[in-house]
Amino acid sequence: MGSDSARRKGIALTDRQRIAWLRLIRSDNVGPATFRDLINHFGSAEAALDALPELSRRGGSTRAIRIATIADAEREIETAHRFGARFIGIGEPDYPSALRQIDAAPPLIAAKGDLGVATLPAVGIVGSRNASISGAKFAAMMAHEIGRAGYSIVSGLARGIDAAAHRASLETGTIAAMAGGLDQPYPPENIDLLDQICSGRGLAISGMPFGWEPRARDFPRRNRLIAGVALGVVVIEAAARSGSLITARLAGEFGRLVFAVPGSPLDPRCEGTNGLLKDGATVTTKPQDVLQALAPISELDLFSASEADEPGGDDGVERPLAPPPNDDERLVIIQALGPTPVEIDDIIRHTGLAASSVYLVLLELDIAGRLERHAGGFVSLSMMD
Repeated sequence: MGSDSARRKGIALTDRQRIAWLRLIRSDNVGPATFRDLINHFGSAEAALDALPELSRRGGSTRAIRIATIADAEREIETAHRFGARFIGIGEPDYPSALRQIDAAPPLIAAKGDLGVATLPAVGIVGSRNASISGAKFAAMMAHEIGRAGYSIVSGLARGIDAAAHRASLETGTIAAMAGGLDQPYPPENIDLLDQICSGRGLAISGMPFGWEPRARDFPRRNRLIAGVALGVVVIEAAARSGSLITARLAGEFGRLVFAVPGSPLDPRCEGTNGLLKDGATVTTKPQDVLQALAPISELDLFSASEADEPGGDDGVERPLAPPPNDDERLVIIQALGPTPVEIDDIIRHTGLAASSVYLVLLELDIAGRLERHAGGFVSLSMMD
């Protein structure tokens, strides 16, 4: 394994920066990708916050944008402290190393527990909530042996396979990725398990605000955290249409290894895993299958902060900004967009305008709620536009 000191790279945010970052990500129409672009363009979260109203107006919004206040951010930070948690920024040493590398990584995560677990290379183990006895036992055996080899085990705190994997790795290191706020665990039956994770060799993480009750559309975000934190994901008993397959798909998109445990073709819980095998996932029948495949990756320090796709420093120094595009240039860029996702580089080539102008107009549309962002850096006009 790469040394712990090699993995713990980054620069800590000041208290003022942390408040500004939290305000920015909690403001209207600012998601992770938009957050990154704003800081890279304006130089700091504070400068970006100041620019939001004008960006929204230029983007065509007729309503005032809601910007999280300093008091809002301070309240959430105080709530986290009372809960025994803290917010970690993407460039800080305790931010999970592999997660930094994914497209649109969360700029801030709330974390509670042993932060040292976040610096270990991680393996995701996911699968059916309605797991069979043999499936749960196999998940526990895999988690125990992979944990003993020096990896943390990341999963989604669900019943079934997730819970079995967490319990088996409580002593070696486990990470629970959550769909809601850290204070809103789901399902309720696993609250005791979450307490064991956070009080021992484990960590709970979330990109959602405290008090946020998880809804159906929040679980793909949790799956994204699992796939992003892990170097590889093991799928055990997954039905044809399941969240575990979303995690596997995201893992593939992030360049992670995908492992699948074969199951009976007569068991609907195995239809998804058997499908993954047909699509090229690694056949997995023992822990060594995972450990041997990941060894060349985990030995390297692939995820240093200097290589991460993260906001460009937030050094508090405002960038000298070029004048915004004129109305004619703005119209050309907007007319190049439509409901079909396109690559930003294609917009630049099509319009013949400077990349800085194109990116700024896209930011304006984004902040005004008129832009949709898609995987792989594609964008489109909102269907509501």
